[in-house]
Amino acid sequence: MALGLALLMFTRSLADGGHEDWIDAGVRMGAGHVLVQAPGYRESQSLDDRLSGNQAGAALAALAVLEGPLAPLATTVRLSTNGLASSASSALPVVIDGVDPKTEAGFSQAAERITEGRYLEPGDRLAAYVGQGLVERLGLSLGSRFVLTAQATDGEIQGQLVRVVGVFRTGLPEVDEGLVHIPISVARSWLGAGDAATTVGALLPVSAVAAEVAEAVRFDMGTDDVRVLGWREAYPELDAALRLDDYGDYVFLGILFAIVALAVLNTVLMAVLHRKREFGVLQALGLTPAETGLVVFTEGLLLTALAGVVGMIAGATLTWVFFRNGLDFSFFISEEMTFGGIVIDPVIVPEFRMVQVMQSFLSIAVVGTVASIYPAYHATKIDVGEALKFE
Repeated sequence: MALGLALLMFTRSLADGGHEDWIDAGVRMGAGHVLVQAPGYRESQSLDDRLSGNQAGAALAALAVLEGPLAPLATTVRLSTNGLASSASSALPVVIDGVDPKTEAGFSQAAERITEGRYLEPGDRLAAYVGQGLVERLGLSLGSRFVLTAQATDGEIQGQLVRVVGVFRTGLPEVDEGLVHIPISVARSWLGAGDAATTVGALLPVSAVAAEVAEAVRFDMGTDDVRVLGWREAYPELDAALRLDDYGDYVFLGILFAIVALAVLNTVLMAVLHRKREFGVLQALGLTPAETGLVVFTEGLLLTALAGVVGMIAGATLTWVFFRNGLDFSFFISEEMTFGGIVIDPVIVPEFRMVQVMQSFLSIAVVGTVASIYPAYHATKIDVGEALKFE
């Protein structure tokens, strides 16, 4: 039972740590844990559904007043549109993100995956940060020029000449071939968007507070003219992948609980059968069947409590002493394995929380308590005469 609790604590902390890593990778590849957009933008992906400069400013102000665990680590403002990237040799459809180089450098995962050159810098004019797949498909290199084409806010198709200043590689083909970052000032001027934006995003300390932050921003802005999304609504593919992984964890936990229950049942029941004569003597001396059952049930509870304490110590030791720097799964997970639209990091760092420890302990305690009921009931049915004959 102690081993079961230790294993439960370790697997849960490993799963929670892995999930938090996946979420962090997903939101950094996207636009954050919490997104503020115009109501129809997610469906249309059109500049017709954009935030005004005042709305974007109000969203940033609502995020800035949050304190404590709700305070964002970083915020970003983007003007994004679908377009075409073309060179002398080819053309490809791309997502064009106009970004603030100062805030985006510490926000986007793409900004951290530089293979050549540099990321965008304040003051850049006609600069573009592109994926390695796009560079290869268009026959570009560092310093090459190519043309971005997209529909402006007035409905006209406009082109913009840009130069490659940096190349990134995320491991996701759809991102490496289909994402271009340019300065938001260039995007606004080129597309005639003024001071508008399509998304205001916030990066949070932990994903668990995203819904609370979204609600706080929604309440602070107090308008139906914007849509505030948590990461689950913003990235449904990632959410579905995590839920699928959770179902696998539930199956494992169910098997683990069954093993623990059988271990407790076997231990307590064998104790009853081996001490059948002793219980018979106790009943002959005046102990009632109910009191006999209570003695056995209490033994089961004490066994559960003792095993729980030992299991908690063993689980904490196993998790933090041996794996506090992460567990490396690179021997069977490649560095470019993708799941739910993200690249899986083969090194998973367990996330150890007191709430998780108490939940694990209580779960095992409930299983141990329930498993002690049958042996206790069996003890109440001991026949005194037969028990005294038992050797």
